[in-house]
Amino acid sequence: MEEILTQYSKKFENEYSKVLELIKKYNKICVFRHIIPDFDALGSQLGLYYFLKENFKDKDIKFVGDNHNKFTPSLFEETDVVDDSWFEEPFLAIICDVSKGDRISDQRFSKAKEIVVFDHHPYEKDYECISMVDTELASASELILNFIYFTKLSFPQKSAYYLYSGIVGDSGRFLYSSTNMHTFSAAALCIEQGIDINKIYTLMYEQDENYLKVMKYILTHYKVSKKGVAYYVLTEKAMKKIGLDHRNAKAYVNTFANIKNIHIWCSIAEDVSSNCFRISIRSKKITINGVANKYKGGGHAQASGCQISSLKQLKQFISDLDDLI
Repeated sequence: MEEILTQYSKKFENEYSKVLELIKKYNKICVFRHIIPDFDALGSQLGLYYFLKENFKDKDIKFVGDNHNKFTPSLFEETDVVDDSWFEEPFLAIICDVSKGDRISDQRFSKAKEIVVFDHHPYEKDYECISMVDTELASASELILNFIYFTKLSFPQKSAYYLYSGIVGDSGRFLYSSTNMHTFSAAALCIEQGIDINKIYTLMYEQDENYLKVMKYILTHYKVSKKGVAYYVLTEKAMKKIGLDHRNAKAYVNTFANIKNIHIWCSIAEDVSSNCFRISIRSKKITINGVANKYKGGGHAQASGCQISSLKQLKQFISDLDDLI
């Protein structure tokens, strides 16, 4: 474990040193992450936040963004409500699990004097910053953990708790192909801090009875293309009927992950507030992020997201995925 963490920490040794100096330099620090947060976005953000709170007690540290509509406040606590005036004085912005500016959940990051990015998605930076992007890692939480390991400062249990949830979430409980020796080493270091992993798993995977209603709808309405693309469409009307929010639609996408002859699977959910249908795409081995990029999205080779403006584009979208198989 120690050898692997040391090896990965050296990849950004110079950057980590600069980030540590910036943290010491600024009295005000705000931690950001992406919109519609998942386990890794919140896990990496809160993991870093509590590391900073523990080791830099004299600093004014905030974390911002939209709350998770299901796992706040059960697994993740509510984000800070920060007045605009706070951002008028010089501050350091640290951004987790996202690099593209328009996907950062709170655009006040742009007011920062200096910006730092920890991410594991293909790089899409469109602003000046110190960036640490490692697409080999299953989660941004692992990158935060590497930084913590590099500093040799105190690693508080609360920080480990959140980072472990991010690692588990983005590795699919260590099932996705992005899982490697580093993923397990990072998880082991979190466990060493005495976290209750059973509590984390219970909060992440426990379902209420409405789960059965949603699954019934999906299993009744899903479709599979001739080449093996499985997908379900959830309109606003359908989601109201089954008590679902578009932000939770992708939680069911892996229903098709282990079905023979299904190679790519998608959730497609209407977001009336943005006048689009949001899509989550997954695959066993096929690289899908090229198609995601075509449809205003992006992501990892086997886990990406994108959007279409209407269901009139759905046929072409599925056809583009079929072409990959």
